[in-house]
Amino acid sequence: MSSEEGQQLSLLQGFSAPAAPRGKSPVASKLPVARVIIDSPLPHLDRPFDYLVPAEYDDDAVPGARVKVRFAGREHAAFLVERLAESDSPARLLPLGKVVSGQPVASPEVVALAAAVAARYAGSTSDVLRSAVPPRVARVEKDFPSDPARGAAQRGPDEPDRSPLLVRYLNGASYLSRLAAGESPRAVLTTVAGYGPHGWPAELADAVHAVWAAGRGAVVVVPDQRDLARVERALGERIGTESFVRLTAEDGPTPRYRNFLRLLHGQVRVAVGTRSAAFAPVKDLGLVILWDDNDESHSEPRAPYHHARDVLLLRSELQDCALLFAAPSRSVESQRLVDSGWAQSMQADRAVVRQLAPRVLHSADTYHAEREPLTHQVRIPPVAWRAARDGLQRGPVLIQVARTGFSPALACEDCREPARCRQCAGPLAQSGRGSAVTCRWCGRPEHSWRCPHCSGGRLRSTVSGAARTAEELGRAFPGAVVVSSSGDHILDEVDDSPRVVVATPGAEPVAAAGYAAVLLLDGNALLGRESLRALESTLQRWFNAAVLARPASAGGVVVVTADDDAAAGHLVRWDPAGAATRELVLRTELGLPPAVRYAALSGSLEALAAFIDGLHLPPSCRIVGPTALRPPAGPPAVQKPGQQSAAGSHRTLLFFRYRDAAEVVSALRARRVSLSARRTTEPVHVRVDAVDVL
Repeated sequence: MSSEEGQQLSLLQGFSAPAAPRGKSPVASKLPVARVIIDSPLPHLDRPFDYLVPAEYDDDAVPGARVKVRFAGREHAAFLVERLAESDSPARLLPLGKVVSGQPVASPEVVALAAAVAARYAGSTSDVLRSAVPPRVARVEKDFPSDPARGAAQRGPDEPDRSPLLVRYLNGASYLSRLAAGESPRAVLTTVAGYGPHGWPAELADAVHAVWAAGRGAVVVVPDQRDLARVERALGERIGTESFVRLTAEDGPTPRYRNFLRLLHGQVRVAVGTRSAAFAPVKDLGLVILWDDNDESHSEPRAPYHHARDVLLLRSELQDCALLFAAPSRSVESQRLVDSGWAQSMQADRAVVRQLAPRVLHSADTYHAEREPLTHQVRIPPVAWRAARDGLQRGPVLIQVARTGFSPALACEDCREPARCRQCAGPLAQSGRGSAVTCRWCGRPEHSWRCPHCSGGRLRSTVSGAARTAEELGRAFPGAVVVSSSGDHILDEVDDSPRVVVATPGAEPVAAAGYAAVLLLDGNALLGRESLRALESTLQRWFNAAVLARPASAGGVVVVTADDDAAAGHLVRWDPAGAATRELVLRTELGLPPAVRYAALSGSLEALAAFIDGLHLPPSCRIVGPTALRPPAGPPAVQKPGQQSAAGSHRTLLFFRYRDAAEVVSALRARRVSLSARRTTEPVHVRVDAVDVL
């Protein structure tokens, strides 16, 4: 072992050593110790380490700078988070290897937020910082001084006077007045406006304008590029295009890093972007906004798998700023915040709902079922067909379907057994009428399929995708223009001319003047998914499409097809808050999230047993499992030599109360660190409050 390895291991394992400077080059005269966070995937390295600051790096080694350090004989990237007069470590300190950039990209606020997120999700601070701070682009830094000056409050061009849109909601006027007064209110908005100049993007822009006009900053986080473009237009009209920047990986490294530095240096005070924008280094932050917190895109796919909702909740507390969650529906997590009194509800009263919402019909209710007995046997019930026919006389008609493709699932015509590929057992599908049957996983064509159960050779479609639905509607409405928005071909907008738009959930284009009719098909397929959130996510998709319809006073109508009267009833009554309240009550009775928090531990049986054996959990913590995991959907993953197969792993669930959450998550984190340092067992995968497990 080299001397450098021994010195750094003494930091990690507690071996004593003389605390004396090391190296021939002189060190900085003031604050000679740099505390850094090393960028490493190893849990046991998730702690600060101290290094000496060479005199040559004294000016550039500022808190937040990117540096290079040596650890265990290797060079690692790191963030310098603090300069100290002396170290509390008994070990001899190594000097910083290099200051890569003097830009303080990991500001104290960002580091504190990253540490809080890591603590909540039993992860590593370095993993969170990797998501929070964009990759460096050296040539961009030439336009920015190393020491950011505190930017002055900015005002954009004077906008035309208009009444704020949020005042039409209960508590909306008081929320805006408190924002303008410099306070930090927290609210959950359930919007009824989905399109046009008075839609939800303009409502969010109202809230941003209230804090921006008072000289404070704001962060707006949206799920995808389509929502981002709409919010950008609304903010441009409200505060001016030069008063905000966008943060999204879709723009590429250079524009993203330039906008990040503009925020860091206080040149602008408003940021709008996707998931990682929740960490935007906005000066004088006054408001954080999250649009549609139930959207799956807000969940980070990399460790520690944090959700933008929790990031903004933590940031609101740490930086004492206002918060606004907004969506056409209401998530159960948001409803819990309202019920606990942490946030106030901002929703429309019945008069406003009658003024702005469309008329909603349930095709399977008693009235239509008695008069049209074949309603349950057809995919497009008569009431939905009539709504589409009448709607085409007035404008565009939106039809929401559950799946993309033509026939994304096939089965035996005789015994109804799902058709699988003989090579990889993947599902067979058909991309178009008359096209070859192929495997959705491996892509192999299947020309002579035979059912392994009954030897039948005929196939039938069990699910109609967007392409097949569009084809069928083209025959049902001859002469009508039929367009599809799904998969790789997603439309952002359509004009007001009569046409049929077939779209999958989340791909619905916006009609400038709203849709004359909206048909919500495949409700039973959406509600029948094996997920704790099946009802919640189905209502989210229904409401997101329904708000794109014109008001009932303008002839707008929505038809929902599903056998579940309770689920459809929430849409018919236009009561997303009531649906969330009912779901929260049920989950509280059953002890399920978000009434409680939970952690999912996955690994081999031996590794799980060793992991849990060393955990110190409160008596109230409920342990479920271990249970064998089913292979994930999709083609089999290529296994590397020595890699554990996911098909053979198991999962254990831990359910715990909020009051015990800090203790349980801290124990999980400490256990990961302990086992990582000793390397005595196989790794255990830890996910806290995952949205896709239950």
